[in-house]
Amino acid sequence: MNKGEIMANLDMKKTHKHLYAPSAKQISEVDVPAAHYLMIDGAGDPRSRPYQEAVQSLYPLAYGIRAICKTNGQQFTVMPLESLWWWEEMPDQVLAHLSQDDRDSFQWRAMIVQPDFVTTEMVETARELVREKKNPPQLDAIRFERFEEGPCAQIMHIGPYSAEGPTIQSLHEHITTQGYALAGKHHEIYLSDPSRVAPEKLKTIIRQPFAR
Repeated sequence: MNKGEIMANLDMKKTHKHLYAPSAKQISEVDVPAAHYLMIDGAGDPRSRPYQEAVQSLYPLAYGIRAICKTNGQQFTVMPLESLWWWEEMPDQVLAHLSQDDRDSFQWRAMIVQPDFVTTEMVETARELVREKKNPPQLDAIRFERFEEGPCAQIMHIGPYSAEGPTIQSLHEHITTQGYALAGKHHEIYLSDPSRVAPEKLKTIIRQPFAR
């Protein structure tokens, strides 16, 4: 790349708008293609230390990868945090009405999607650079893995995480009304930073895979 040349910035929220900008009023059905993600698995309440440390480890690595790609002339916007949530034996309520015991029993996968041009070598180079600078607690637990979700129903939830129940319920009712079956794990994509946005204005994509 010549000096002074402006690099086009890839923002997958825009190039994959149908996946990252659903309506808050109407449920949509999408086919989520395979992609590579940085991901960490864990268990327990999302407010607990393990989940918080996972998030604190994912972001430095994601930005480290971005820096390497930018040097190579491939600039992109770091994507939002996503999480899959499940139990070993999924209760019938499926996240609609949760007790503290339910939250403590969560299994989760925190993840950030990466552009197609990111390679395993880039991830490992970034990991070592991040280790030298910050060395977040779960850096070595992060893996770079392909994940394909397939057919999903989704909707935008606006409001606090604690008020997601009716939104989730309507999503599940849509799936069953269409004659489909719930499949895969409950999926949330966090478009807002809860440290900067009021709870009533938080934007979260609620996504549920289904089988036709």
